Amino acid sequence: MVSLTINGTKVQAEEGSTILEVARFYGIDIPTLCYHEGLTPYGACRLCMVEVDDGRRTRLVASCLYPVREAIKVRTHTERVVKGRKLILELLIARCPNSKTLQDLASKMGLEQVRFKMENKDCILCGLCVRMCAEQMGSGAIGFVGRGQKREVVTPFRMASEICRNCGACMYICPVVELQCRGIKSPGELCNSCLVFTPQCLEKYGQVMCTLDSCGACVEKEEK
Repeated sequence: MVSLTINGTKVQAEEGSTILEVARFYGIDIPTLCYHEGLTPYGACRLCMVEVDDGRRTRLVASCLYPVREAIKVRTHTERVVKGRKLILELLIARCPNSKTLQDLASKMGLEQVRFKMENKDCILCGLCVRMCAEQMGSGAIGFVGRGQKREVVTPFRMASEICRNCGACMYICPVVELQCRGIKSPGELCNSCLVFTPQCLEKYGQVMCTLDSCGACVEKEEK
C-alpha cells in the first residue's frame, strides 16, 4: 500500500493505481472526457489535471495517467488547476460547441464565455472511439491519422472497413455525437439549461414528461 495526501487528507492506495482511480474511490470528483474505466487511459483531454507536490517541485499532471507514489501531496481544485481546466474546456467547446457533454461540463465548472473562434467540428480527438473499437470490440476498424490540426479519426485509407461490425460502439461512447445540445442559439453560446442539479426520482416510466429522439431533441409525450 502507498500513503499519500489528497486535498489535505491522508489516504492509502494500492501500488500501481492512478491518482484519478484513488480520488474516485474516496469520492473526490475530478472531471474527465477521454477517460473510461473499461479502456486504457490515454490522457488526451487533460481535464483531469491535478497539482502534485512530490517534495521537489509542484506541477500539473494528468491524474488518469499519473501513478500514486509514497508521500506525494495532491490537490484537485486549486486556482491553478481550475484555471487550466477552464482554458482546456474553452478550447474544446470552440471545436465542438454543440456537444451536450461539453455544455454540461461548462455549467458544472462555471465557465461563462468562450473567447476562441468557433470551428463547429464533430470530434474532440479524445480517442474513446478508437480504444473502444480496438479493446472492447476487438476490431480496430478506426484509428488516428495526421498530426496537429490535421489529426482525425478515420478508417484505413478512408475506405469502408471490412472488419467494422457496424455495432455502433464508437457512436455510443463518443461525447460529441452521443447527444447534441439543443439549447444554444448562436455559435459560442453556453447553454446552462441542460444540466439538472437537483434530479427527481420518478416511481415509474409513465411519469416522464418527454423523451429524446434520435437527434437528442426533447419530444413531449402525447397524452392518451
